[in-house]
Amino acid sequence: MGQKVNPVIFRLGTRHTWQSRWYANKKTYQQFALKDVLLRRELMKKLKPAGVTNIEIERLINKMTVIMHVARPGVVIGRGGSGLEQLKKFITEAVKSDDLPKDFRVDVQVKEVKHPDLNAYLVAMNISDQIARRMPPKRVAKQAIERVMNAGAKGVKIALTGRISGAEIARREKYLQGSVPLQTIRKNIDYATAPSLTRSGYVGVKVWIYKEDKED
Repeated sequence: MGQKVNPVIFRLGTRHTWQSRWYANKKTYQQFALKDVLLRRELMKKLKPAGVTNIEIERLINKMTVIMHVARPGVVIGRGGSGLEQLKKFITEAVKSDDLPKDFRVDVQVKEVKHPDLNAYLVAMNISDQIARRMPPKRVAKQAIERVMNAGAKGVKIALTGRISGAEIARREKYLQGSVPLQTIRKNIDYATAPSLTRSGYVGVKVWIYKEDKED
């Protein structure tokens, strides 16, 4: 089962929680879900220089809390908190609706990712960017595995799929070091995907990281 299900979704409720947390009736559920998807997509693009890894959204009756996990909080906060104010205005404009109460407010929280080399999304994005710059995929994957293991991971697996290095026929390459127990729900497995757009087409990048239970 661990090979067929997203490892994060497989562990919802035990190791991971939902990215969007709110309650809605039949009339507002579709509206909230669509706005969360679009808002998260725009924020991930906007905050890419800050090393954003995850965005959580919580909704109450008159309040919306957006929690951003980033590797470089200073880039998001800005000088004197100016960056946070701009983000708050951007989010307010993105979610405004006639159905919202007049006293509706947006709260923005920034949390630092303490171990970037143990975050599957950052590792996958780093590999994706290097492959797009025509770096040798095998060397990129080996270097990424070395950094992750040196950071304290118990195991890491990287899978590349597509026309790797411009090959005529698409193939799949796997790189594994340590232990990655995907079928055990109790284990802390971080997983992320990041497609890399090369001259020959997209190369899919998947990263699994088995971390200590105490890690983020």
